[in-house]
Amino acid sequence: MTHPSPRPDTASTTPFEPASATIAVVTFNRSARLTRLLDSITVMDPKPGHVVIIDNASTDDTTAVVDSYRERIGTSGTQIVYRRLETNTGGSGGFSEGMRVAYELGSTWIWLMDDDVEVVPDGLAKMGTWAPRFKSIQGRRYDFDGSEFYWQYRVSEPLGIPIPFAPSGFDASGYKEMNSGCFEGMFIHRDIVAQIGLPDPRFFIYWDDQTYGWLASRVTTSVIVDEFVLRRTREIRQWDMGIRHMNASSDAYRYYIMRNRAHIKQYYRSLGAYRAVPFALGTSLTFGKEIIRLLFVERKVKGTSNLFRGLRDGRKIARDRSWKPMPALASNS
Repeated sequence: MTHPSPRPDTASTTPFEPASATIAVVTFNRSARLTRLLDSITVMDPKPGHVVIIDNASTDDTTAVVDSYRERIGTSGTQIVYRRLETNTGGSGGFSEGMRVAYELGSTWIWLMDDDVEVVPDGLAKMGTWAPRFKSIQGRRYDFDGSEFYWQYRVSEPLGIPIPFAPSGFDASGYKEMNSGCFEGMFIHRDIVAQIGLPDPRFFIYWDDQTYGWLASRVTTSVIVDEFVLRRTREIRQWDMGIRHMNASSDAYRYYIMRNRAHIKQYYRSLGAYRAVPFALGTSLTFGKEIIRLLFVERKVKGTSNLFRGLRDGRKIARDRSWKPMPALASNS
């Protein structure tokens, strides 16, 4: 398979400078997980210029944990920037704030991640090798058990859902084009953030990173690269389907999975990508997938009410004529 060359707006002759990168982490009441991530950052080589930690109003000892790492991480010149929010804004709000802080720090590259991963020691160097060629990059992850984690990097735009059978293998180029995104490892250039704005906090959780990655792919060549840079540190119950796995979920996720389809619909409308029939089919397939998840992964039937509640509240969002997409940022300087 022949891969197209990167678009002209992505190619650069400027060498990657690790100090120009910021790791932005969102955490909520998981100080033990955050400790493992910060431990991994202390042994990174090279390290980023900043580590931004957005605390979604944790009630555990997260603040004390962060303070205990300031000197250890700071000895190499990396600065920790800690923001504790007054309320829990969800992953979406946390990543939006993390991106805002990193952007305002002047970061050229922003590397987003949850608190339940570890960075491999040379992870930033690996991402940096691709930085001169692309401006929206996703690395690969090891799963909790050390196996290769498969992420659905392609979205069917008409349906607005991931393509589960997108090929997992890489050819000699070492990358594949993607039109999605995952905040567990998204590595993005400030120029792209300036054009598409910050992640949308209205999602709260779910579909936010897919939508943000889709927006990025409309203005630059987005890629997933054959580089393992993160390791998941949290075990999630799964249904082993052979090549793919289906993870367990929660009632909150079920609600937002269906409700946030309306936010995707609004983004599609604003950009002229919305097609009513295929998008409705994508919503139906999403609903069906969640029923399968309940029956075969969680082995229960209770929880369907959250799906219907999400659909109901989503209809209100879809009818909101005042809805606007996140604005582009004023300057990319």
